Amino acid sequence: MLEKGWIGGGNTGRNTTIIRSNYLWDESAAIYEHAMKLWEGLSQELNFNLMFSQRGVLTLAHSEHELREMRRRVEAIRLNGIDSDVLTPDEIKRLVPIMDTSPNLRYPVMGGFIQRRGGTARHDAVAWGYARAADARGVDIIQNCAVTGFRIDQGTVRGVETTRGPIRASKVACVVAGHAGVVAEMAGFRLPVTSRPLQALVSEPIKPILDVVIMSNAVHMYVSQSDKGEMVLGAGTDSYNSYTQRGSMTVIEGMLAAAVELFPCLSRLSMLRSWGGIVDTCPDASPIISRTPVRNLYFNCGWGTGGFKATPGSGHVFADLVARDEPNAIAAPFSLDRFVGGYLIDEHGAAGVAH
Repeated sequence: MLEKGWIGGGNTGRNTTIIRSNYLWDESAAIYEHAMKLWEGLSQELNFNLMFSQRGVLTLAHSEHELREMRRRVEAIRLNGIDSDVLTPDEIKRLVPIMDTSPNLRYPVMGGFIQRRGGTARHDAVAWGYARAADARGVDIIQNCAVTGFRIDQGTVRGVETTRGPIRASKVACVVAGHAGVVAEMAGFRLPVTSRPLQALVSEPIKPILDVVIMSNAVHMYVSQSDKGEMVLGAGTDSYNSYTQRGSMTVIEGMLAAAVELFPCLSRLSMLRSWGGIVDTCPDASPIISRTPVRNLYFNCGWGTGGFKATPGSGHVFADLVARDEPNAIAAPFSLDRFVGGYLIDEHGAAGVAH
């Protein structure tokens, strides 16, 4: 396993740690629910405390149209056996007393839906829990080792070139969130992905005031409270393609304006730091788990803003693909071939903003 920087230094350590499986389409529901079920036993399996907290994920509706679409989405989610419930403004107020649910807001809270099994996990704990378990099974983890090219012979990958010398391999699997397009170009083909900064920030720590994750797609804001007491806030992606880990200030300003309107008490807080993660997004906002035009070269990418929550599930089905050179039923819909055949999985409504 080659890591360009250090373990957890990329997108794994630069997200807002939200975990959920309430996706619209059957294909998405299958992969994210597979991941959710693995999350529920992952601390025990890795023998490492991932601080997995199923505190619930509540998504808000701010218009009648959004509420109707939300009800449709909830019924589709339930058909796939995933928990999801619609809440009224009064029920939301009882669940989140600090939220302003008055009808006089610029974007009044008309209702919402909640996945009570959703929640958060500690991202660096996840990275180190997996690393420790992999090391115990004999996996060589080489940090500060960047891949600079591929050794390809007659259309088949034979190894990689790195900053620390060449490495021969009969199979190569790439999971390089944010930079999949760059790495694919080294191998001589293009991926249908665009890379953009996704921003987040944290406040100074305070006493517990929020025990559920709140998401609002309409106003581009989501918030949870960490175990240290910090308010962790995220927003939408920047509108331009970039590989910078520092996005534009306008996104932060809009996110904070929405947060303060919904939670007036947050206006008193100081923000400690902000950061950006690079997300690579496919045209249909669904991932790629696939073989490539180069034989024995595989890519797991294009997760957009949903990569962290899918970690155990995507890793599980990707390992199966690499081992058998054939996708299983969960991974098959996310093949590169879908962009040729037109069988796209449009999850922009579920994954375009929220992490």
